[in-house]
Amino acid sequence: MELDALRQFILGASRATYASGDASIKERQPDNSTTIRFEQGEFRYHDNYFGGEPYGGREVVFHNDKPVWMMVYYGLVDAGVPKQDVYPFLMESLSQATLDMPYRGPADYRRGDYRYENLLEGDLDSFSGIEKIFRDKECIYEARYMGGLIDQ
Repeated sequence: MELDALRQFILGASRATYASGDASIKERQPDNSTTIRFEQGEFRYHDNYFGGEPYGGREVVFHNDKPVWMMVYYGLVDAGVPKQDVYPFLMESLSQATLDMPYRGPADYRRGDYRYENLLEGDLDSFSGIEKIFRDKECIYEARYMGGLIDQ
């Protein structure tokens, strides 16, 4: 498996799934979790998460039905901040991800009073990060994530 192909797939899957804002791709599971799936060529993406506020989950990418990459994540909006003020901007930010940082959003993204910040350490094989959303200068959302290659 080519790592560049994996990186391209992760970026495409991220944009086509949660970041797209398309609610029709979300499948409610019997355990009250939500699953989002995406397939392209030899790759398959499976995102499963619990909750809405706060939330936590994991993404797994399969290559020829073998798990090759995963990421776990947990995030929340600050108490007192309506989530409808945050999540549309989060989806917009995630849709701006770049090939060198396909895991969540870009290092920095701004629109109006909102700023998305993604502090990433590592690379595709092993990484961790914190993403934050600020309204003016106040942090109103934070999520932590980590992941990398698996079962190599």
